[in-house]
Amino acid sequence: MKSCDHSKLSDAERTALAVADHQTNVAACNDGFRTCDPSRLTPSEAREATVAERVRNLSDCKDGVGSCDPSKLTQAEAGDVRAARHQRNASDCRDGMGLCDPSQLTQAETKDAEFAEHQRNVTNCRNGWNDCNHSKLTVLEARDVKVEEHQRNLSDCKAGRETCEYGQLTEMEAAALVNAEHRRNYQACLKGAGYCDRSRLTPSELKATPDTSSVPR
Repeated sequence: MKSCDHSKLSDAERTALAVADHQTNVAACNDGFRTCDPSRLTPSEAREATVAERVRNLSDCKDGVGSCDPSKLTQAEAGDVRAARHQRNASDCRDGMGLCDPSQLTQAETKDAEFAEHQRNVTNCRNGWNDCNHSKLTVLEARDVKVEEHQRNLSDCKAGRETCEYGQLTEMEAAALVNAEHRRNYQACLKGAGYCDRSRLTPSELKATPDTSSVPR
């Protein structure tokens, strides 16, 4: 960046630069993110900067972020901060995230947090996600989860996924899958498209399908 030579500026340019520099300093003092020189503020600007700093400090203390200085809070503001922190803790406990301190919850908040945790566990179990604790399910919930797990496994088997557990299928479901795979294999052999295992065809199916294994390329 080139250095600025003020001696080469006209009076109007120097004035415009001074005004812009002053405004930049005022903004820096108000937002608290940049270095500012409070000694260059007018009395009214200094008051506005003080108010902005107070508001910013109060917000930081309530949100638990940034630089919070409790010593600058009034008694009423300190009460608001305690209430905000309590609500944030209750929310963290209820949502199962953040820093939750169960000892700070009221009896009603504890029940809400326990109910929310139970519902999260039910959702995890129903969707086959991690962090599922089957022992915490009710009898009805466990039955519903078992049905959904079975349907999910059946779907995996139908799609040929590695997660399929054939041992969990009923005899009827297993037979249906065998029949479906036989039809797929026959159609693949018949059309000459897809994986074809001629050893699994019936004698009549063998006669109906051309043997392309000896076709020259």
